[in-house]
Amino acid sequence: MQTASSSTSSSCPWKYDVFLSFRGEDTRKSFINHLYNAFKQKGLHVFRDDKELERGKPISPELLHAIEESRSAVVVLSKNYASSTWCLDELVQIVHCKNIKFFPVFYNVDPSMVRKQTGEYGEAFVKHEETFREDIGKVQTWRDALTKVADHSGLDLKDGYESQLIQDILEEISSKLSFSKHPSVEGLVGIDSRLEKLKKFISPESHDVRMIGICGTHDVRMIGICGMGGIGKTTIARVAYDLFSDEFEGSSFLANVIENSKKDLVYVLKMLLSNILAMKIDDINIYNDFDGIRMIRRRLSCKKVLIVIDDVNNPEQLEKIANKRDWFGRGSRIIITSRDKGLLNSHGVDDVYEAEELNDDDALQLFISKAFKEQQPSESFSELSKCVVQYASGLPLALKVLGSFFCGKEIHVCKDALQRLKRDCKKEILEVLQIGFDGLEESEKKIFLDIACFFKGF
Repeated sequence: MQTASSSTSSSCPWKYDVFLSFRGEDTRKSFINHLYNAFKQKGLHVFRDDKELERGKPISPELLHAIEESRSAVVVLSKNYASSTWCLDELVQIVHCKNIKFFPVFYNVDPSMVRKQTGEYGEAFVKHEETFREDIGKVQTWRDALTKVADHSGLDLKDGYESQLIQDILEEISSKLSFSKHPSVEGLVGIDSRLEKLKKFISPESHDVRMIGICGTHDVRMIGICGMGGIGKTTIARVAYDLFSDEFEGSSFLANVIENSKKDLVYVLKMLLSNILAMKIDDINIYNDFDGIRMIRRRLSCKKVLIVIDDVNNPEQLEKIANKRDWFGRGSRIIITSRDKGLLNSHGVDDVYEAEELNDDDALQLFISKAFKEQQPSESFSELSKCVVQYASGLPLALKVLGSFFCGKEIHVCKDALQRLKRDCKKEILEVLQIGFDGLEESEKKIFLDIACFFKGF
């Protein structure tokens, strides 16, 4: 049986982030099992071959495809690695694959022994040369592959701890694979400028003297993202999550907390723990809010985590999910999105990023991408598009909804529709904006409606 932690989306040119190459009898049930689980917890897609193979059997086409579809390969060079012709054939494929980055791990072997094929590696090749004396070129190919891998910068267990070696491998993979551009960024109009501002609050380099009084030496930051409904708070938080999550020991994106906490806040706490601890949600035994808080403090206080708490409107939600910084390990980041800036400030966030409307150029680009897809609009539609952009006032949700609404319609139909929209807002937009109104106190609703009356006809 072949196993993988999961598969990536069809938009990615690779299927796996990591291909594990190892000698089963040396490391399968120990080091490789721990390393595989650490990769899974990190959210990496990993291929691990779980077959016990017959000596001398050629590697399967399925395994060759897995190598070709992997971004990187971690080659665990243990004492008996070179005795397996399967491992050596696998290694040759890895070395010859142009699109794969390989990371050698010297597991209780000296790199020079691998490079020069001495010791156990030398003994293995004496046997190979005897077995394949009529195909000595194949043996030389194996030698060349080992030499090339051993010459590559790698990690050495030496007399260290396996747990530390696994952490070093995780850091090496995360940094070398450069997850800085995630597919979720593609096609998002105006995201780069927004993201740059948020990065300053998230990145460790952004620390200054203000942090000392807030976090002391614990180095846990809480960042708020606020703005009206439909402005793109969740989109910005999602992109930031995708870009930075690989730098943390665990991560969780808690979407739509308002709605989910209405149903069951305990489920939200279970989801948080499930994502970070890589446990099945049914295996997390918490039955009330207090159990959840206790488990978060006990299990996450030593973990560097990234948590996004999306769409919050009640202080109680934050108090039960992320009330104190010392609930989480050094270097953790908690991102909270809310329409209520006062709620964020009262919770004591370190910084608040106020999501902005799109400028006219970005707004026009977003509307055209939704209304006309790949085509360029005609001159008459271009003028209409500018009117729609003015009407939407830079609100991304409105631009998306209106773009989809106008898509495929004739110009006279669109003009009539725009006039109607100025009188009656589209339901999809109104429902999102209504949430902000519903969150007001009764006296505030009356004040809001009184003020709105002054602008009737504008």
